Amino acid sequence: MVGNPPYVRYQDFTGQARVRSQAAALRAGVSLSGLASSWAAFTVHAALFLKPGGRLGLVLPAELLSVNYAAGVRRFLMTRFKSVRLVLFTERVFPGVMEEVVLLLADGFDRGPTGHCELFQATNLSDLHSAVGRRWVPPTPGHKWTASLLPDTAQAAVAAITGFTELETWGDTTLGMVTGNNRYFALSPEEIAEKELPPDELIPLSPPGSRHLRGLAFTSAAWRDLGAQGRATHLFRPPGDPSEPARLYIKAGEQVGIDNAYKCRVRTPWWRVPLVPPAHLLLTYMNADTPRLCANRARVHHLNSVHGLYLRSGYVKTGLDLLPVAALNAMTLLGAEVVGRAYGGGMLKLEPKEADKLPVPAKDLLLAARDELLALQPRVAEALRTGSVTDAAALVDEVLLVRHLGLRRKDLTALRSAHADLHGRRVARGAGARM
Repeated sequence: MVGNPPYVRYQDFTGQARVRSQAAALRAGVSLSGLASSWAAFTVHAALFLKPGGRLGLVLPAELLSVNYAAGVRRFLMTRFKSVRLVLFTERVFPGVMEEVVLLLADGFDRGPTGHCELFQATNLSDLHSAVGRRWVPPTPGHKWTASLLPDTAQAAVAAITGFTELETWGDTTLGMVTGNNRYFALSPEEIAEKELPPDELIPLSPPGSRHLRGLAFTSAAWRDLGAQGRATHLFRPPGDPSEPARLYIKAGEQVGIDNAYKCRVRTPWWRVPLVPPAHLLLTYMNADTPRLCANRARVHHLNSVHGLYLRSGYVKTGLDLLPVAALNAMTLLGAEVVGRAYGGGMLKLEPKEADKLPVPAKDLLLAARDELLALQPRVAEALRTGSVTDAAALVDEVLLVRHLGLRRKDLTALRSAHADLHGRRVARGAGARM
């Protein structure tokens, strides 16, 4: 069977069509979440029409490799087929279309399972005949297949590294506050003065966006400077009965329909945003280069334009002092490309569950390298100010990976090369989509 299923995202894939598709996938033992696009159920349902030993060839979105909701689809393919082949493309196959695709070639239906995939890398369709295949073994059948893009040298380098852990070891990564309308609820000091809103009805806030969180720490001084520049550094949130100026502001919001926005409509009162406590670290999740961990020294609240990392007991001081600088290393940069997902325009997105799997230095390693990392911070901060993440990471690599972990130069080169390839691939696809 050969096909190209529809790629309808969950926002538009609703009603009976979604219900029937989920039921069809469930008949094959695949449970799909509410975030699943239409292709996921189609892939499973199509396979059920095959005779034993049958073949399946589909053009699928590349999110098959990376999204969490496709774990059941990946597991289904690995357990039900004798062989699974994927053809990946460096360039976009369909000019002007933002979706990146892969070719799925599955053989031997109901004669599985198989413990590995065969991967073929091609530049474009005209290069398809010369694509060279290689074997890749996922850690588990449902595991993300993004790591399959790594060359053998990089996979060997990753396996050689000790002293790393996953970010969830350090703490819990969660979404920020959802206001329903940031322009209304997030206010600058000038707007606050104009509306005469009292201080006790306002909460210190990291302004919407994440451009100001690209350094190692967000301080109170930096927060005040942003306010002086006209940025929205406060959240409107009366804790009890609103003052008269607040009532006037609430009424003005109702006059323009702010209270009818979905997130406002489903809470009582509509103007009281549910609070999320200040996080120890703020994590950028939409990135042109790489995700950043920034120490929240200002202890401000944050919106859902960034994630919050709440450090576990016993990890707070080390995490605040060292994790933002230590996370700028070749292993973590490469890991971000593997656990995250590429979006239109070449952006790298990292959801909380994906951030949990981000490889970062373990606490013991940071304690051993504490003095060197603290001494290194001014140079790293300066590299970040000039926009050179790779220069910053090179400084950290010398301390953590080379001096403390004894990583061989050739392995370090393999990590950096693999990161450059994945990053370049993502950026190139984004540029192609904008043309």
